[in-house]
Order: sequence, then structure tokens, then C-alpha cells
Amino acid sequence: MKILVLNGSPKEKSDTMILTNAFLSGIKKTGEHEITVIDVINKKIAPCRGCFGCWKVCDGHCVIKDDQNDILDLYQNADLLIWSFPLYCYGMPSHIKAVLDRTIPLVQKKMEIVDGRTQHVARVDFSKIHSVVISGCGFPNWDHNFEALDRQCDLCFGNLTKIFVPETPLLNVPEAQIVAVPKARAFEKAGEVYAKNFSLSAEEIKELESPMISKEEYLKNINA
Repeated sequence: MKILVLNGSPKEKSDTMILTNAFLSGIKKTGEHEITVIDVINKKIAPCRGCFGCWKVCDGHCVIKDDQNDILDLYQNADLLIWSFPLYCYGMPSHIKAVLDRTIPLVQKKMEIVDGRTQHVARVDFSKIHSVVISGCGFPNWDHNFEALDRQCDLCFGNLTKIFVPETPLLNVPEAQIVAVPKARAFEKAGEVYAKNFSLSAEEIKELESPMISKEEYLKNINA
């Protein structure tokens, strides 16, 4: 597979990337894959201007000359896209959201109705691209935190697997390795399973998304 990983964490020691790297380790067990990891925070990616210049040129690139066009080339040729980022204000961090905003060159101005939904006609064959979104947050629970991101991902990505994990700051705490290491191992196992059929069962995803410690214990430690 050609795999493009978009790391949306602004930190060098990313909680979420610990899980993503474990997932990639599992994938690597299934064969030789071409993996490209982009640390988005280190790239020059301007916000979308809404100028629609890409629809005038129609070459699959943005008219803004920065690092985004290299990402677009990798994006449309990938077999698997992995979006990895922490939850910011119940959504994506702004720098990786800019990457998503500027994928507009990959669709046309022309619209069509598909399954009752009006959308732009794709310029590339998105049916061949699989997507995994791995997002972590510092809250102790999934409910009332990931709902907005969950809906956005459903609308933006196809062939999608979503894994939203609470309590991810524990992954970088030495004293919490007793629970962090098993979580990373579960992601490694999941990567190996995913690579075989591009999917995970609801039960497997539920395990990956489960808190590492109780809400009460987590809040006690955070508030201390």
C-alpha cells in the first residue's frame, strides 16, 4: 500500500501519534508498504482563500504556491490516508484543517446528487482511497466531546474508519505506562487487522476507544 499519514499534532511528543505509530507498526507486519509521514505543523500551508482559482486552472492543484500541492499529489495517489491529530475545540487543529480545506482542487465546481446529498463531482477516484482518522483528547470520556468531529469525518471522508480516544495525555506520563503500553499494543494489533481487509469491527473500535482508567481517577489526577 501507499500510505500517507498527516500528523496534525503541533507537539514533538504527540500523544495521538503514539497510537498512530503503533497502528502503523501493526500494518508493517503485513508486508512492505510505502509510508509517508507529514508533520503538518512544519509545512507552509496557507488558509484557503475561497478564490476558486483551482476550478479555473483545473489541474488538481491549488493556485497558492506552498507545500499543499505536494500533499495533494500524495493524497490522490494514496491507498490509505491516516489523519492523526488531537481534539481542539471539538474539532481539528487549525493547521491540519487548512490541509482539508485546500483539498478543493480534487473536486470540480459541477455538482451532483448522490443518495439524496448534493456534492461536488470528484476529480479523482476517491472510491480507491481508504481513510482512517485517529484523534485523541484530554477529556476522560467520548460522549459530549467527539460528536462534532464524528459528524465532520462522516461528511468529508469515504471508506472511513474512525478511532476517537479519551485520556490520551496518559500516553506520555511515565507513571501511567502500566495502562499506556497495553493501549499502544491494542493499536498495533488493530493495525495488523485493518491492513488485511481495510476495516475494524465495532467491538474492536470500542476497545480502542475505551478509557485507560476510570473517570474519577483521571479527574483526581488531572485536578491535582
